[in-house]
Amino acid sequence: MSYFRDNIDAMAGYVPGEQPPPGAKVIKLNTNENPYPPSPAALMVLRELDGERLRRYPDPSSAAVCRAAAKVYGVPPDWVLAGNGSDELLAMLFRVCACPGRAVAYPTPTYVLYRTLAAMQDAECIEVPYDEDYNLPAGGLAAASAAMTIVASPNSPSGTVAPRSVLEELAGKLPGLLVVDEAYADFSDENALGLVEKHANLVVLRTLSKGYSLAGLRLGFAVSQKPLLDALAKVKDSYNVDAVACAVGAAAMEDQAWKIANAEKVKASREKLAAGLRRLGFAVWPSQSNFLLARPGDGEARRLYEALKQRGILVRYFQEPRLDDKLRISVGTEQDNAALIGELTKLTGPRPTSARQP
Repeated sequence: MSYFRDNIDAMAGYVPGEQPPPGAKVIKLNTNENPYPPSPAALMVLRELDGERLRRYPDPSSAAVCRAAAKVYGVPPDWVLAGNGSDELLAMLFRVCACPGRAVAYPTPTYVLYRTLAAMQDAECIEVPYDEDYNLPAGGLAAASAAMTIVASPNSPSGTVAPRSVLEELAGKLPGLLVVDEAYADFSDENALGLVEKHANLVVLRTLSKGYSLAGLRLGFAVSQKPLLDALAKVKDSYNVDAVACAVGAAAMEDQAWKIANAEKVKASREKLAAGLRRLGFAVWPSQSNFLLARPGDGEARRLYEALKQRGILVRYFQEPRLDDKLRISVGTEQDNAALIGELTKLTGPRPTSARQP
């Protein structure tokens, strides 16, 4: 006998990337954390946090975060809704939009949490395949006419971006919501934030986990027009952003110079790492994120994943269609990236670039 809904019994839970125990001597390139530390201004707020802030409940509206985001991104404060990471905001969107008879559409391969969240709501998933170059299948998404359409841009695991012009055209064709998940936008050359004013059905999601080096804090925000966010707030937990995250996150967003400098370092390292992988015969997709999708010349991605793990280097391997011959590799420090290339050279040997480059 089960105590749970049939769809919960039938579904598989989301499996996060491996998190080694504190102090483990590994090079961690598997979950797309920023390799550089958070803003010193944010760390100072953390060190000086008044204990009274912990005794009392936090601001249920996370006003400090919303004000900071509004200032940085040029939107009204009431067009911002904060969450416990952008994953919580995704869960909220699924609560308000998805159920039996109200489908969710997204291109695939993409962030597999979307499938998990749909299963939790017992909602149909309409998965529209990307082509081999990860061009957005906008026509197929529009034809799906789903209650909610999600586009990760930059996409994970490919790192590729959906052009703003394509997203704008798609928003105008959809009968339901268009959610643009911009977790990696701080490393990209374009984004969809400027479209929010034009389209009442558009939600843009951001996180402080990547560009701001605050993955351990769990803080993200949604940007959309106020009526849509008012509806979304109905399913928000009462105090969903804790006092520490609110204070530290606001300080981090106010230090744009630090965030931008670190993002530029990551972008420069990304290009060097891609070149190093190509010299080893990998096909590497053009990334606008802080990671690379790479296919080894022999397609033996699982073998390399396991061999690297034995050598103390973690990368991400997905046992998924169209991904099981590839690795997703987070961009680390210059030293981390050099160590990875060194071990891959031993495992594969240098060779002329023969694989077709996407």
